Amino acid sequence: MTLWDKGAAVPKDIMEYTVGKDHELDLALVPFDCDASIAHAKMLSKIGVLTGKEAAELTAAFRSIKELHAAGNFSIAPQDEDCHTAIEKQLTEKLGDTGKKIHTGRSRNDQVAVALRLFMKDRLQQMKKSITQFQEILGKSIATFGGIMFPGYTHAQKAMPAPVSMWLGSFKDSMEDNKRFIDGVLKIIDQNPLGSGAGFGIPVFNLDKELTTKALGFAKVQENPLYVQLARGKFESIVMSALSAIAFDLNKLASDIILFSMQEFGYVKLPGEICTGSSIMPQKKNPDVLEILRGSYHVIVGNEMKIKGIMGNLMSGYSRDLQLTKGPLMESCKILLSSLQMATSVIGGMEIDEERCAAAMTPELYATEEAYKLVKEGMPFRDAYAEIGKKYG
Repeated sequence: MTLWDKGAAVPKDIMEYTVGKDHELDLALVPFDCDASIAHAKMLSKIGVLTGKEAAELTAAFRSIKELHAAGNFSIAPQDEDCHTAIEKQLTEKLGDTGKKIHTGRSRNDQVAVALRLFMKDRLQQMKKSITQFQEILGKSIATFGGIMFPGYTHAQKAMPAPVSMWLGSFKDSMEDNKRFIDGVLKIIDQNPLGSGAGFGIPVFNLDKELTTKALGFAKVQENPLYVQLARGKFESIVMSALSAIAFDLNKLASDIILFSMQEFGYVKLPGEICTGSSIMPQKKNPDVLEILRGSYHVIVGNEMKIKGIMGNLMSGYSRDLQLTKGPLMESCKILLSSLQMATSVIGGMEIDEERCAAAMTPELYATEEAYKLVKEGMPFRDAYAEIGKKYG
């Protein structure tokens, strides 16, 4: 039975179409929904909707569901639609009328919103930790190979000499800005939507939103209930912008390493364990991990555009279209976390070939330096530029 069941049978094809993959995706939301429900039960007890005994029974049941979920033993049937229905159904089966009381003072709208909000906060914090680990391994590689000089490129042509520390350090610095980006996103989304109901508040009951805000670790209450619905999709889109920025850096790093590890360059030596072979060519050592890492940026950007597209042209208030933003968000979080892990493994295992780098340091790389030496001796820069330009013309 759905939470909105009124006795009329819903055709199976309609149910399957509207549910989509929610019963699969929502497994990731189970612990967050339980945490939000524990806070909600505590609040309902405070305002007299639940007795202390009922709140304790509900809390114990939610914790039991979290344990089942952690052990891989909690499932969501397609007919349940989502984790919220599956959890409430189990509560009602176990606790009877007490289980039926937990939905007092909330709609599935704010229930979904708070679970997704907690999910996004959790994944962004995980990303910050993964980025820090990635930066640490970059730092170790810089300490080992940073002094080696190799060609810097513009327009895919040799430009000026550059130390490896500058190359790898550029990604390390950019990741620091990515963490600041995440902090900015967290500051925006760190608002408690519980108590907003279906977008127009909860009548009759004077809900203690500050209590649930503190219990769930949110920075503030999202006061305007209609803004909670306006934020659906918008907050996911903001999160996706941060993910895209991080994935962009990983894309460029992967592209560099693929190029620099080519036999024609040979600046980078990749660890054998990250390379794959060919089914027909015995000599091949393919950088598949890096190619997937490079391509994952486009998947994440595509998901960002998908979410932004779904949001467009919807009137104020909730529309079921927003259900379709959940999948792209969750997929992108999973991809990015694994991508950061893969990038860390690649950098930790790769080596810089000092001899190949030295052999690539051909004279034209020093053209700008030669021109500046003439300037230092008193020649106008444009004359020095022309003079050295003739040399390498």
